[in-house]
Amino acid sequence: MNNHLHIVCLDVPYPVDYGGVFDLFHKLRFLHEAGVKVHLHCFEYGRGKQSVLNEYCEEVLYYSRCEGHKGFSHRLPYIVCSRSNGWLLDRLLQDDYPILLEGIHCTYLLNDDRFAERKILLRLHNVEYQYYRQLYLSEKSLLKKIYYLHESNLLRQYEHRIAGKVKILAVSEKDSEQYRREFGAVDIETLPVFLPFDQVKGKEGTGCFCLYHGNLSVAENEQVVIWLLKKVFATMEMPFIISGKNPSAKLQRLIYQYPHACLIPNPSEEELQDLIAKAQVNILPSFNCTGVKLKLLNALFNGRHCIVNKDAIEGTGLQDTCHVATSAEDIRNSLSELYTRPFTSEEIASRKIVLEGLYDQQANLQKLMQAIW
Repeated sequence: MNNHLHIVCLDVPYPVDYGGVFDLFHKLRFLHEAGVKVHLHCFEYGRGKQSVLNEYCEEVLYYSRCEGHKGFSHRLPYIVCSRSNGWLLDRLLQDDYPILLEGIHCTYLLNDDRFAERKILLRLHNVEYQYYRQLYLSEKSLLKKIYYLHESNLLRQYEHRIAGKVKILAVSEKDSEQYRREFGAVDIETLPVFLPFDQVKGKEGTGCFCLYHGNLSVAENEQVVIWLLKKVFATMEMPFIISGKNPSAKLQRLIYQYPHACLIPNPSEEELQDLIAKAQVNILPSFNCTGVKLKLLNALFNGRHCIVNKDAIEGTGLQDTCHVATSAEDIRNSLSELYTRPFTSEEIASRKIVLEGLYDQQANLQKLMQAIW
């Protein structure tokens, strides 16, 4: 096999230290194992060049992002316009290999007639306009709210324009259905995310704390933690650990006010996996119903009981693997029930049927390769 493939990445997909790069990096790994010669094009704006990527790619090229006012346009969303790069387009035109665009962010070339006859696929990570609308609703800063709302409006128009221009591989059936219904997309199918986990490893028995983990610098995640502290754990005495990247000083001060809560900032991957494995309950509600929550998949593959709300699992097919609560009171009731209830071999077996069916990595790899070639 001598298949070549260009992949255009919205960010440098290593280290795998936040949910958005799980699918990006592990897709590279599986394609490499299948003998695909990947030509990787990354927009680099802070994560640096990563030599690890050379192990999986024929070549790795890095491009600057036009950040700040240079990336703004009245017609294109900032996440797209700031990733317009002439050198990238010129490089892609040097051959006729198929192109996989990772995210709406990387679709600038769909507006270029030189690529009209090229085999191009779009990996849809979210219904982006909806994601930015929910960021607008979560944000407290007035300037950021204005930006998120403006970006959401531009993205809705833009996603409608490109929905019929390219074959789309969405991460969830919910996103596929929304693109069909709202934007008239026809050539779209669901391809689950690629993961580092290939089997369910949750341990039988009981753990000794409740855990929330996520990127704490994201406004929505900070809002979830604040809500859990004030609405759920304020009247409960069971230990609650919050762990994740770059918590704000405001969030740190709030956590320290709760005697049964503990913050573990910026854990290593090993530390995070140890926390997930040792927790009795992974509690992961979401105020954002787009895409697939990688932190939830991590907890389901590697942890015990998981409590979520409907937004965290809508359209994912994961409802039978979690305890779904619709209010703070429901979460408190579930915690009271689950905190002393052992995680059983029957629950592990049931979880395996769902997860190892949906996330059969080899089957999903074959689906991806058939879509490309």
